[in-house]
Amino acid sequence: MINRRKFVGALGVGAAAGALAGCGREEGGPAVKGAVSGKVHKWIMVTTWPKNFAGLGEGAEYLARIIHDMSGGRLQIKVIGAGELVPALQVFDAVASGTAQMGHGASYYWKGKLPMAPFFSAVPFGLNAQEMNSWLLRGGGLELWRELYAPYGLIPEVAGNTGVQMAGWFNKEIRSMADIQGLKMRIPGLGGEVLQRAGGVPVLIPGGEVFTALETNTIDAAEWVGPYNDLAFGLYKAARYYYYPGWHEPGTTLEALINEQAYNELEPDLQQILTHACRAANADMLADFTARNNAALKTLIEEHRVEVKKLPDDVLRRFAEISEQVVAEQIQGDALAQRIYDSYRQFRTQVRAWDRVSEQPFYAARDL
Repeated sequence: MINRRKFVGALGVGAAAGALAGCGREEGGPAVKGAVSGKVHKWIMVTTWPKNFAGLGEGAEYLARIIHDMSGGRLQIKVIGAGELVPALQVFDAVASGTAQMGHGASYYWKGKLPMAPFFSAVPFGLNAQEMNSWLLRGGGLELWRELYAPYGLIPEVAGNTGVQMAGWFNKEIRSMADIQGLKMRIPGLGGEVLQRAGGVPVLIPGGEVFTALETNTIDAAEWVGPYNDLAFGLYKAARYYYYPGWHEPGTTLEALINEQAYNELEPDLQQILTHACRAANADMLADFTARNNAALKTLIEEHRVEVKKLPDDVLRRFAEISEQVVAEQIQGDALAQRIYDSYRQFRTQVRAWDRVSEQPFYAARDL
């Protein structure tokens, strides 16, 4: 079996660059023409994840590696983990200011700066991974995302997806909405706003601090990603109950943040390579999580005796009701916010109609 993470190098720089530059109908920049410059560009990529962390940190490393390979070493990117150069939650500002040419994170971390940013990562009860990719790359979402970030001199690109996440780790059972009252939980983005409206207390801390906060009872619960990542973080040592489904993050898109000035200094073929390498990394990460999550879940259950539970239906229904209110309120009279909201809602409506005669009945038939 071919190892996809070595495939680009084995294929050869010229062939790989040509193949990816031709992917899709929508290109990231002007077409490559004629000979290219031998100039070497050296960039820094800051991330919101610990260095080489399973799945997420590895995804940033993979992206840097294939950019290097496809460019023949003309674009070299040094990956720096959270806290090594800038704190995890300052990646956006670091790339905008030029401290780093590139970043790797998730747009919901910037909700305090840009209320609409979470729409491009995860919306509670929103689009799953397949649907997010469709909206962003073929439904007009990416153009709106770029418009939102343009005032900061940033170009966003898809760079990974975790798929549907778990609801999180809890130190007590959740039997009804009464158990949500006063619950201190690490949860970012719009999901955190929903929890707060439901009576909980959302806490935003970077991934590297989740285990300690949970273990020391600084928080009562924490969502991180899913079995693959959560096993690697050892979260089973800090909490007993593991709940699903991940209502708050049904298909979390990760982003590459690119400094616009640095991007404009690249030769056209390197701009193409950068765009399509991000999209290749986006697909690779989703494949990685899909392949690994169930084995990790089995380990958590069988070896670590984790209790896996489904959130009660009444809790999910109430979260869904609040979510519709929270999502609608993000507009706040802003024209661009309204266009983002309308685009997202319209796409979700049409894709749900298709799912009712495609995905949903297929899953039901497969489980007969």
